[in-house]
Amino acid sequence: MYHHAFALKFHSFSPHYALSLSNFSTQSPNPLLLNFPPFARVPNLSSSVCLRCRSSAADLSPVRYADGSSSSSIGENGGIVVAEKPIDVATLGNLCVDIVLSVHELPPPTRGERKALMDELSLSPPDKKYWEAGGNCNMAIAAARLGLQCVAIGHVGDEIYGEFLLDVLHEEGIGTVALDGGTNAKDSSSYRDTLICWVLVDPLQRHGFCSRADFKEEPAFSWITDLSDEVKMAIRQSKVLFCNGYDFDDFSPSFIMSTIDYASQVGTAIFFDPGPRGKSLSKGTPDERKALAHFLRMSDVLLLTSEEAEGLTGIRNPVKAGQEILRNGKGTKWVIVKMGAKGSILVTKSSVSVAPAFKVEVIDTVGCGDSFVAAIALGYIRNMPLVNTLTIANAVGAATAMGCGAGRNVAKRQQVMDLMKASKLNDEEKFFEQLLAENPESPRINLLSKKIIKDGSSKQEIETISMEKVVSELLPELELERCCVKASS
Repeated sequence: MYHHAFALKFHSFSPHYALSLSNFSTQSPNPLLLNFPPFARVPNLSSSVCLRCRSSAADLSPVRYADGSSSSSIGENGGIVVAEKPIDVATLGNLCVDIVLSVHELPPPTRGERKALMDELSLSPPDKKYWEAGGNCNMAIAAARLGLQCVAIGHVGDEIYGEFLLDVLHEEGIGTVALDGGTNAKDSSSYRDTLICWVLVDPLQRHGFCSRADFKEEPAFSWITDLSDEVKMAIRQSKVLFCNGYDFDDFSPSFIMSTIDYASQVGTAIFFDPGPRGKSLSKGTPDERKALAHFLRMSDVLLLTSEEAEGLTGIRNPVKAGQEILRNGKGTKWVIVKMGAKGSILVTKSSVSVAPAFKVEVIDTVGCGDSFVAAIALGYIRNMPLVNTLTIANAVGAATAMGCGAGRNVAKRQQVMDLMKASKLNDEEKFFEQLLAENPESPRINLLSKKIIKDGSSKQEIETISMEKVVSELLPELELERCCVKASS
């Protein structure tokens, strides 16, 4: 979930899809608050590797090979060459607990009133039925459910919220590695507490997010300045390191830059999604702007909304914007532009791939972007055809949108498979064809079509790939992953 807002954010949802208010209780000590019905728990999923071994509430174990070795060597140019990377995805920071409460109305946007409300909410922990894993936990959970081996790198406190977060990740088969700051950590316990994001939902299903990061002048964990040997090992053994714009609410720009430099040095692909924080970072401090520019140059895969792509380049056409970002990147391989209900676009230096979105009844869009990037990582790691990668990412994002909330409520594998079997796509082919026609210089264009078209057919130099073909290739792979997970549990 996107959280740590630099100002309280509001997300509107159609009243047509609003949850029934009949389950809400109006009994609350605060007249602004209602009691929110608990999210349903999903069945526990396990993976073949569990990287956490805890002796106390927040003791996080390092990641190691089965034989205890690091399987690395120094390359000719001084870089570390990794012989094996057993971890598929590592997420950096942005670990928090979302506390979801219903309110009669969202609080005023003024800083003082929001701070007063948050202080009141924080006086005593709400019932656990309102708690959910948030932030980068969403991406990690979605990726683990797709069969990827995942580890979450970050800081959680040695208290009930940290215990809860670690338990959720452990139940999903996700390993954890601590960023503890070593001797640089400050003494005050408040600096070491798990981040809490208060998610306030009004009767029209509009969401407001706020946390203590909203009221701090420096990142929440600015005392974390160095990568420990354990964290370096986790990054070194991971195929992908996922970062997003909310990492800037956790860590200093210099720490973030040194982390992505290390990932690049050891051959770990960097995925970056600036999210809503991208806009403020582009107008932030000199250090923030420098770190954002560094991300855009160094990332292997960039994930942007069409609005974010336009904001970064000044180019309205998302294909042209993606091509411009590729030209300016040092090692950027993919630029993915998310276009909501229309679908998504994947731009490389040699091709443009397009997939319309799935047609679903949207209940809640929270966590959709996190779920989407999990499937992009799956396609990247498994070397799937690009249209297949977009299709499964659209399906995972759509399956999450059909539920309520994120964390343990993100898409399950069976939901994704059911969506692909139904193959109901939004009718956006004409829109994408017109969009692509504005880019005659694009080398190769692949367009997912819900029509059954023979391989190799083309229209206006656009190769159409049938949904039937894509589904026939994706379903066996998902079935195989499901069997592997069952066998290891």
